[in-house]
Amino acid sequence: MRILILLLAAFAIWAQAIAQRPNVVLIMADDLGYHDLGGYGHPKIKTPVLDRLAEHGVKLTAFYAGATVCTPSRIALMTGSYPTRLGWSKGVVGHILSTDHGLNTKATTMAERFRAAGYRTAMSGKWHLGDRPPFRPHRHGFDRTFYINKSNNQTDELWRDDTLLEKPYENRLLTEKFTREAIDFIRANKAKPFFLYLPYSAPHFPVEPHPDWEGKSNFGVYGDVVEEMDARIGDILDTLKTERLDKKTLVIFCSDNGPEPLTKESLAKPFRGKKWSSLEGGTRVPCILSWPGVLPAGRTTDAMISAMDLLPTLAHVCRIDLAKRTPDALPLDGVNVWDTLLGKTTPHARQDLLYWHGSDGFEAIRVGDWKLFPDRRRAKLKGNGPALFHLAKDIEEKTDLSSEHPERVQSMHALANQRLAGIRAKNLPLGQAKVK
Repeated sequence: MRILILLLAAFAIWAQAIAQRPNVVLIMADDLGYHDLGGYGHPKIKTPVLDRLAEHGVKLTAFYAGATVCTPSRIALMTGSYPTRLGWSKGVVGHILSTDHGLNTKATTMAERFRAAGYRTAMSGKWHLGDRPPFRPHRHGFDRTFYINKSNNQTDELWRDDTLLEKPYENRLLTEKFTREAIDFIRANKAKPFFLYLPYSAPHFPVEPHPDWEGKSNFGVYGDVVEEMDARIGDILDTLKTERLDKKTLVIFCSDNGPEPLTKESLAKPFRGKKWSSLEGGTRVPCILSWPGVLPAGRTTDAMISAMDLLPTLAHVCRIDLAKRTPDALPLDGVNVWDTLLGKTTPHARQDLLYWHGSDGFEAIRVGDWKLFPDRRRAKLKGNGPALFHLAKDIEEKTDLSSEHPERVQSMHALANQRLAGIRAKNLPLGQAKVK
């Protein structure tokens, strides 16, 4: 009897600890450029919801997506590691990369870590980490799924787990449907801690506005689509408030990479480069975090933060023990940046970052405010040799300072090689489905 009482007491303590952990809502846009929100400087697109989220939370101005294209970016976000550590080398599933490939089932995802810690997990949106059954989101830690398996220009199928729901779906209604699914999940799990991953397919091309938003913006159909997404996020936030979950929920908004080159309306100002490129415009994207009463309101930071850092940071906040991993687990390349988000004066955890071209591997490294391209042609500059930029003074990456700082070039190149060697030493191949 005494053992039973002790077990019940331990369970009660565990249950209380779980209940005090924040919910997490992680929202990600697809191909949204740095300049495409009102709060990030767009003069015509109105995004009042996300602007208010930034006013009540923390706005990041040096946030880097996990890569410059969809599939590796999502690998980095979900695993907390560079996508090359999970076997990615180029392309996205369905373009350059075969649809027989996907995220290795041996990889441990953010969703799996949350679920193991007692959270309910769901994803509603674009997956792009594998079409085949072994790679689908409900086999990577999500209790509930509602998704398209690739970008909206690559597929016309809408899925729940292994069940095909619609073929074809209506592209212009996807943002509404993904939002409704997310709201239904929140309401159904309001008494439990939950992790909701909401990767919208908008504003990826084809850019087709919802009938209720068509012609509403002052920036054509692209503005219509972005403004609808902003309003739908408002519906999510309103639901959290109605269910009295707003102060119990950490909300994160970001983009998966820079703007699509074919979508001329999408901009990465003030940077050079777009999606696929490792110039700043290809991977530096908007990111906003809000947790009322915990994160400081109205804070802006230019600290270098990567999408890979979200996993260790959320694990810290949600008291998920990342040390409980198998001996052969892959190293995390992400770091815990919670102190920086809080505005503490402790040293920032991330000191360097590798950049990848979407179809051509490693291209650059950033250390502090300095960014080195070992091959200047990768920076779209003529000639041979490296290119070194001081981002704090040259955000457009136009003034090469490599000849003035040869020792810095040498040390940064050596660090890049060290990081790349570490990835080669411990990694997993991409998963490959067995073709019958």
